Amino acid sequence: MDGQLWYIGLAALFGLFMAWGIGANDVANAMATSVGSKALTIRKAILVAAVFEFLGAVLAGGAVTSTIRQGIVDSSLLADTPELLIYGMLASLLAAGCWLLIASRNGWPVSTTHSIVGAIVGFAAVGIGVEAVKWGQVVTIVMSWIVSPLTAGFIAFLIYSSVQKLILRQEDPLERAKRYVPIYMFFAAFTITLVTLLKGLKHVGLELSMTQSYLLAMAIGVLISLVGAAVIRRIEPNRKIDKKQHFYTVERVFAVLMIITACSMAFAHGSNDVANAIGPLAAVISVAKTGIVEGRSAVEVWILLLGGAGIVIGLATYGRHVIATVGERITSLTPSRGFAAELAAASTIVIASGTGIPISTTHTLVGAVLGVGMARGIDAIDLRVVGRIFVSWVVTIPAGALLAIVFFYLFKSILP
Repeated sequence: MDGQLWYIGLAALFGLFMAWGIGANDVANAMATSVGSKALTIRKAILVAAVFEFLGAVLAGGAVTSTIRQGIVDSSLLADTPELLIYGMLASLLAAGCWLLIASRNGWPVSTTHSIVGAIVGFAAVGIGVEAVKWGQVVTIVMSWIVSPLTAGFIAFLIYSSVQKLILRQEDPLERAKRYVPIYMFFAAFTITLVTLLKGLKHVGLELSMTQSYLLAMAIGVLISLVGAAVIRRIEPNRKIDKKQHFYTVERVFAVLMIITACSMAFAHGSNDVANAIGPLAAVISVAKTGIVEGRSAVEVWILLLGGAGIVIGLATYGRHVIATVGERITSLTPSRGFAAELAAASTIVIASGTGIPISTTHTLVGAVLGVGMARGIDAIDLRVVGRIFVSWVVTIPAGALLAIVFFYLFKSILP
């Protein structure tokens, strides 16, 4: 295609910008429970996220990318004008990136999935025609935004209720924690490993049978559980502090578990939300190289690497703004509460990534945190903060759409 290098260069630049926005905003609220519960310092959280977000994006980021790339716009209507899809995807990336920059500077935890899907729908409906939008697919995605926080909230409610029943309400909670936390560790490690093996490692050429995947996931789960149990056994009760803070030592046990769930959450988020940046990028590169809109091509490894790198840079440079909002202001978090929220959110996100449905990490995590709060009673939740978060979610879709429309007509007039 004419202007191929221009298109690919701009797509890579805007894709990196969008991935930066994901790191600054969405990764921040993915790690916020760890920081808010004091299980990890902000520096350690950034380090954990850098490693596991990158691995999730590169190893397991392909399934959702195909949904973003091909599921929202009816590409058959663009067969004769492939350049319109390029202008639209460039506009969508830039629009979503700009909105995430604004939101992150203000500490608003908005949805990057809302941003990019709203942008794509906006450019397609105005730039091509309302019929170009696959409204059925959009409805499916919107339904997942409703289902994901409810699912994560329900799972978090069950997990934290079990923690209360098995450990916190018992006569010797520390002894019970040493007995049961390794079991929670096993389930956390087993779930994340299994979904990774089943859905995520095709990009690196590793394909195992179902039986092999289950056996390997169980082995890794047992290994992490044993290592965790050994670490937990060394934790001695601090009688003096325990008198002032009844569950101080028990929460130290859960802090060990939180590190595992923080790694899981980061991997899960990287696997799902990298698609918001590299889906449109992959579409532009495919069309620019072939000139064919219908062409389906595998996501190249360098695109996944670009997305992973952008996410890490965004978290390191701007992430602390949103961490402060989500980790400390919705409800009071301790390591046991943060663990329940993170494990529930991670499970929901990784399952969604494997099935190819682009959900919102923001929705999922806030739903999980609310689920933990509900297990303690409605008074434990700051409803005003939750209300402001909901408003920021509603504003995100029209903001992304309007910016995309403006950029679409700009690119249409100046690009070759």
